[in-house]
Amino acid sequence: MGKIKLIYTGFCARVCPRNYVRMGSQVRYGSHGAFYRYKNSMGKSLPLFYIYDSYLTSPEAWAHLLTPNGPHSIRNTPYDGVFIALLVEEGHTHDILAAGFDGMYTYFASNGFSFGSSHQNWKAVKNFCDANNLMFIPSVGPGYIDTSIRPWNNHNTRNRVNGKYYETALQAALTVRPEIVSITSFNEWHEGTQIEKAIPKKTPTRLYLDYLPHQPSLYLELTRRWAEHFIKEKEQWLM
Repeated sequence: MGKIKLIYTGFCARVCPRNYVRMGSQVRYGSHGAFYRYKNSMGKSLPLFYIYDSYLTSPEAWAHLLTPNGPHSIRNTPYDGVFIALLVEEGHTHDILAAGFDGMYTYFASNGFSFGSSHQNWKAVKNFCDANNLMFIPSVGPGYIDTSIRPWNNHNTRNRVNGKYYETALQAALTVRPEIVSITSFNEWHEGTQIEKAIPKKTPTRLYLDYLPHQPSLYLELTRRWAEHFIKEKEQWLM
């Protein structure tokens, strides 16, 4: 069996920049050897953090931490990093820029759920990011269904179509030539975004989705195939 190298990024949920103790406790893990580090435009290799629900805090409050001249700036300190904000609404693009973030990601696996998660908007978002020296990280998923925990949310269900939904999202992401593509999954069965191996299973309270008629490893294989394709595409972009 071959060796597997695991690299982690930070996913900070509902972090308030005014809570410096909590913010610092999460950011400090960026020095760990297993943490993913990204080389920024200045050539510095820094830990990368995704900030979920970043829009719930004002750009002015974030700017205190994330702009070089902010009163509590962490730039060029041991707590510095590459901080990626969540893009939900179109207007958030300007807020993210003013806040001092390094880029934006779209998170949601349901195409059309938000402005940010809609594939048709990714080109415009990428153009905005390129013009303002920001990273754009489109997020893709294999499908989406969370009606077991949110019965009212059936309109946001996205059928996997035997892997075609996943591949369509991946193709849409590569079309805008991003530096990074994120996969919204973490094997969350309750939201139907799992990509780990799956076999048919039913309990008295739940019917688990499987990948029949395909093999249990279908989505891991698709992920590997598209990751290899992404690497080759990036080499062509740089030529």
